Amino acid sequence: MGVTLDFLTLLPYVSELARGLTTTVILTVVTTLTGIALAVVVAYLRIHGHPWVRMGMGGYVEVTRNTPFIVQLFFIFFGLPGLGIKIDAITAAFLAMTLNLAAYSAEILRAGIGATAKGQLEAARALGMTRLQSYRHVVLVPAFARIYPALISQSIIVMLGSAVVSQISVFDLTYAANFIQSRNFRGFEVYLVITLAYLLLAFGMRRAFMLAGKRFFAYQQGEQR
Repeated sequence: MGVTLDFLTLLPYVSELARGLTTTVILTVVTTLTGIALAVVVAYLRIHGHPWVRMGMGGYVEVTRNTPFIVQLFFIFFGLPGLGIKIDAITAAFLAMTLNLAAYSAEILRAGIGATAKGQLEAARALGMTRLQSYRHVVLVPAFARIYPALISQSIIVMLGSAVVSQISVFDLTYAANFIQSRNFRGFEVYLVITLAYLLLAFGMRRAFMLAGKRFFAYQQGEQR
């Protein structure tokens, strides 16, 4: 039995594909920014916070890192309404992805911070830097430089994992694929296109992050000089 591929059957659904791609890109960009920002706070509190705060942050990190992302998503979207906290699908997706990325990134960042020599901090304080200035210039920026490739990889993993938000009816790339396939029954063509789209997104993210990182760290080095 011969198999005939017909990608032209996808043309009527270009708008759906564009909508799904746009949603995935927006989710990725926003959660990357908020997730990494939250990771900085979590990493700092795990190192310098009150013992009870460190314990709480550690619990959040361990729970997040040792449970499936889809369960975290379902807990936020389906579980929280049981406590009277109702969240729409797109907000639940943002929140779940942000918390997930922050937990993993905080551990990556904490490892980078731990590699900073104590002598550097003592020298910074001796030069009159405040604790916040020391943390920003002497600890945080060098730590980011050390763990930047790992941070990029983690952000891409979260972007790829965002495919499960289609399970709560967020119209992302995967939801668009399921929608189109249910209409034209061309599963191979639809999911091949979606697979290539995720692949291009991953390569594009890595390239954009690397270029942004080179400029940022070069600027920081020039500023310090």
